[in-house]
Amino acid sequence: MPVIALAKGRLLEPSLALLASAGIRFSEDVLKSRRLIFDAEDSRHRIVLVKPADVATYVEYGAADAGIVGRDVLLESGADLVQPLTLDFGYCRIVIARLRGAEETNGHATIRVATKYPRITMDHFNSRGTPVEIIPLAGSIELGPLVGLSDLIVDLVESGRTLAENGLEVVEVLAESSARFVVNRAAYQVKRAQIRDIIQALE
Repeated sequence: MPVIALAKGRLLEPSLALLASAGIRFSEDVLKSRRLIFDAEDSRHRIVLVKPADVATYVEYGAADAGIVGRDVLLESGADLVQPLTLDFGYCRIVIARLRGAEETNGHATIRVATKYPRITMDHFNSRGTPVEIIPLAGSIELGPLVGLSDLIVDLVESGRTLAENGLEVVEVLAESSARFVVNRAAYQVKRAQIRDIIQALE
């Protein structure tokens, strides 16, 4: 039985809708339940619900055969996965932002950047030879510059409204992101027929 890891949060509802369109449906209301593992009505597929940042890990290590995850997570994790499908939802951007009108370094020799994407952030500034101090945050990244914790932030932005309402502006777009269907490399071989059927149904 192929196991598919789905990200809790904003990608869950469109992911379930996509699976339903491919004939993978669930009798229980997954969105309202507190359970984390569900078998499909056809008894041939199973989903597990995990934090968005963990989807790539579950799939890479084989706890799930496949998953639906944002490209931002894949870039940050560096997970070695097969990525057969780009999906038509979850569009957003990974951006550098700062207080509107502020100087980039705010007088510091090393730029301080608050983010939940330390790998992406470090790779970007290293490629430019810019000294940077990463301040890892798990949420409310916009607060960093507002309270003097950081000069810049690197964060995921959908509409940009939250940035604007907090007096921040986008300095640079580092990457575009949308949802991806990803597959564990071993499962792609061992469960080839089942995985291929899922991919074809999703297409």
